[in-house]
Amino acid sequence: MEKSKGMIRLQPLYALEMVVFLLLATVVGMLFRKIGFTETNVVLLYILAVFVTSSLTRGYFWGILASVAATLTFNYFFTKPYHSLQFYDAGYMVTFAVMTVVAFVTSALTSREKENAKKALEKERETQALYRLTSHLTEAKELSDAAETAVSIISDLLGCQAACLCYDEKGNPEQTFLQQTEEGRLVRRRLDGEEELKKRLAQLHAPFDMGTEFYDWPVYGGQRILGVVRIPVEAAAGFGETQKAFLHSMLECVALAMDRILAVQEQAASRQQVQQERYRGNLLRAISHDLRTPLSGIMGTSEMIMDMSRREDPRYELAQGIHKDAIWLHTLVENILSLTRLQEGRMVIRKQEEAAEEIIGGAVARMAGRAPDREIQVEAPEEVLMVPMDAKLIMQVLINLMDNAVKHTDGAEEIKVTVKKDLQGENAVFTVADRGEGIAPEDLPNIFQTFYTSQIKPVDAQKGIGLGLTICESIIRQHGGRMEAHNRTDGRGAEFVFTLPLKETVTEKDAPDSGEEDDDGAVS
Repeated sequence: MEKSKGMIRLQPLYALEMVVFLLLATVVGMLFRKIGFTETNVVLLYILAVFVTSSLTRGYFWGILASVAATLTFNYFFTKPYHSLQFYDAGYMVTFAVMTVVAFVTSALTSREKENAKKALEKERETQALYRLTSHLTEAKELSDAAETAVSIISDLLGCQAACLCYDEKGNPEQTFLQQTEEGRLVRRRLDGEEELKKRLAQLHAPFDMGTEFYDWPVYGGQRILGVVRIPVEAAAGFGETQKAFLHSMLECVALAMDRILAVQEQAASRQQVQQERYRGNLLRAISHDLRTPLSGIMGTSEMIMDMSRREDPRYELAQGIHKDAIWLHTLVENILSLTRLQEGRMVIRKQEEAAEEIIGGAVARMAGRAPDREIQVEAPEEVLMVPMDAKLIMQVLINLMDNAVKHTDGAEEIKVTVKKDLQGENAVFTVADRGEGIAPEDLPNIFQTFYTSQIKPVDAQKGIGLGLTICESIIRQHGGRMEAHNRTDGRGAEFVFTLPLKETVTEKDAPDSGEEDDDGAVS
């Protein structure tokens, strides 16, 4: 719009330039005639006037008009009868035609060269601008730095008060955006209609969105919107295709810079997380190893006191409480050690053909020492069910699941462990079921997550830290099976079911044993 107004203001100046050059050609031509030069020289003067007029004006119009005016002026002043548009000599007709064609071609060539030179200058200007933008964006360390650079350079190059809105890591626009004022300062403005803007851009099928105050150009990264460059309506409405293409090129530079910044930040966060996990694993492993020896002594001493005391003796109940708490702590230590090995990839599965009922029997025997007053029912098929497994790890899974069932059921309630083949005969299905309070619906999706614990437990239940089920699920997954949890359909209670393939399909590599020899000679 401003460009068209500027062209209108220049029209009188172009007309004056054409008249002046034609007048100068006429005056010099009359001087040539007095000197005795031929009319051919005068024709060249008018062609020169057309050439200069085309050089100093924009577009083809003034060059063509100057060509016609030059022919008529030459006819008026330099052909007989003078001061008339008539002519006596028929040969002048050829002169006028040639003069008009030469003047027209000269004007067209001059105008074309001007347009080419103008386009070359614009390309050079765009190239320099993109280089300037890229070099500044390379130095940006944060998204806010990239936004400041983009706003400043786009505002200067396009002659507007551009703005930039950044998106956060969750894909939501920030509460404020950056804009350059008419004085060249960068200010923060509050974003209105955040959800509406987000919805419009998510459904956008055009290069930009036309709002009431801004035209919004999204800055797309690899997978999502990284930001929005906002151009005021009064400026954006006057953009031509060249300016829009130039803006698109700048937006690509901004997108690459923002992608690079986010990638660097993600790498730094990942390195920091890996380092923290390493420190955490080392600390947990060191603490766990240091706790195992005194816990073994506490468990042995409490058992001796229980054996030496009568049940009605208060010391028996005291020793029994110490023994139970020591067992709980020992289980917690074992789980922490297993978790660190899983996270560091040091838990290697060493499978051998094992009888499923023997593994269950060993786990039940271990549980009898922990909870001697609890009865655990076992159901197994009559035929021997041989399953490829790491016996120590699967026994640990069964003990964790049975220990979990003991914690959530009263003394007289049923706890059952079953094993059988599935309908296809491809997997062994292990089930640990109880008659406790069951699993809350909100807990089911998260029950195998690390450090997740249910909030609806009996008041007297032993508090856990959410490692046992996570470790169980990881062990079963590494065996090529799967684990799930759900509430029982035949009444109150929960069931934990896991499957193990009956046929080994993965060729295992030589690796250390899954058990880890500790300093005190115990194997976890």
